[in-house]
Amino acid sequence: MTDPALAHKTDFGRMYSRSTTDLPSVPSITTVISQAPVDLGGWFSHMAATAMAQDQRLTEAAGNPAKLRALAKEASTAAERFRDAAALRGDRVHSYCEQVSLRALGRPHRMAEAREELRANGEEAFAARFDEWWELYQVEPVAPEITVWNAEVGYAGTLDLVARIGGRLCLIDFKTKGTDRNGQVKPMDEKVVMQLVAGMKAQESLVDAHTGKWEPWAHGDSPLLLGVAIGETEVRPMRANPEVLKYHWYKFCALRRVWDLQLQVTDAGRALLPIGPPAAVLRTVAG
Repeated sequence: MTDPALAHKTDFGRMYSRSTTDLPSVPSITTVISQAPVDLGGWFSHMAATAMAQDQRLTEAAGNPAKLRALAKEASTAAERFRDAAALRGDRVHSYCEQVSLRALGRPHRMAEAREELRANGEEAFAARFDEWWELYQVEPVAPEITVWNAEVGYAGTLDLVARIGGRLCLIDFKTKGTDRNGQVKPMDEKVVMQLVAGMKAQESLVDAHTGKWEPWAHGDSPLLLGVAIGETEVRPMRANPEVLKYHWYKFCALRRVWDLQLQVTDAGRALLPIGPPAAVLRTVAG
């Protein structure tokens, strides 16, 4: 995702404000979803072990405890480095997708620059596959990177794209994914359905960030919800099953309450307080 004008990084996750002069007041859709617990312990261990095993300095460090500790310390951050690199790659791919939409709408764009940035990082295949998908599905963009707001539940977010495909209005979320050993794009996390349904349930969409002008959300009436995995070998769109949308919406609303309760817990003060021994014990010790 690109950097929305009203999004802010805070101690409580990404939050949104109503205008560029207002303070952030509601969590982002992705911040709400992040309240769900995720166990990444196995992945972190795998990344560290893989980084250690593939380090060409390992043979040289064998038998040298100091060098081995240095390699182990560096390997322990492999997961964070991979995550950060993947996030930057995702930003570049999302930026290219946005520029393609802007060009199609006849609006100012930086498509050539975005493509060159991908090429400079060895990632031009993502753009090539996206272009193929765009033409094959005959995507007609309506609104790229549109910020939405729900005051009733209390959240905001920025949707990657509203478009028409085959005459059907679609809310689309792009996910940049790696490629598996079979040359296929890796599957998306099903949390994308929560992300899409939260966008569908918005009440307003942003017109002007500087003045804080909003208008009623015009695209929430039974759109097709698409998660689109963009890889180097293929682009794979997946439709959110309409039969399960209400459950993912209920879960999102529950996670929104969790986020609010976490703020209350933080504001309430210290959860654990020191306590001394009983007075009788003190008298015995003194005697």
